[in-house]
Amino acid sequence: MEFAGTPVLSDITVGFPEDSVTAVIGRSGSGKSTLLRTINGLVRPTAGRVEVMGKPIDYSALPTLRRGIGYAVQGTGLFPHLSVESNITLSARLAGWDQTRIEARLARLLELVHLDGGLLSRYPHELSGGQQQRAGLARAMVLEPALLLLDEPFGALDPLTRLDVHAQIRELQQQEPRCILLVTHDMREAMKLADRIVVLEQGRLLEQAEVGELRARHPHQEPEQILLELLGEPS
Repeated sequence: MEFAGTPVLSDITVGFPEDSVTAVIGRSGSGKSTLLRTINGLVRPTAGRVEVMGKPIDYSALPTLRRGIGYAVQGTGLFPHLSVESNITLSARLAGWDQTRIEARLARLLELVHLDGGLLSRYPHELSGGQQQRAGLARAMVLEPALLLLDEPFGALDPLTRLDVHAQIRELQQQEPRCILLVTHDMREAMKLADRIVVLEQGRLLEQAEVGELRARHPHQEPEQILLELLGEPS
């Protein structure tokens, strides 16, 4: 894949198992976010094929594809002019869900992400960073997607809030297992939350391995040291 003649992703063959968390890690500009945008059809590759849920992407039917994909980004991307409730339930209303089904799913999501129902009438700017992130996760999950794409969603959070949201992600995966792709530049976060690690460097695939395998290959090393070694740099 190229942008303005510059290769962005090259010779990448990678799959993502069902009901498993895969962390995509690498330096800024390594192609992590482009990989996620390729999966949800925002970017179309110049060569090769992208399959989602076992089928090649039909670029003429992207709205249908995206109803099966949840997408959350850094800063949550909540619409500032909509209430928290409207933000969370917007895609369900656009999909034609009836009110009873919407209310049931909303109640379930509030429970899953530990978001106080008293916040539903507020607007995004009235929430803390952690509350905004929970609302963003709830919105990404409202249609019960089989695939959840998280593009550095925790980068703007303070350390304590980040730890709390990490715990929420693990709990969510236990209660509603799905395929999750987490883009991050933080190897410690990746090894904490993910089952598998994919490492990109300058648009190429350097490594894909189970977290347990990486720990076994790099005993007694901190996550940051493991990443530096995978990138071919001295730790």
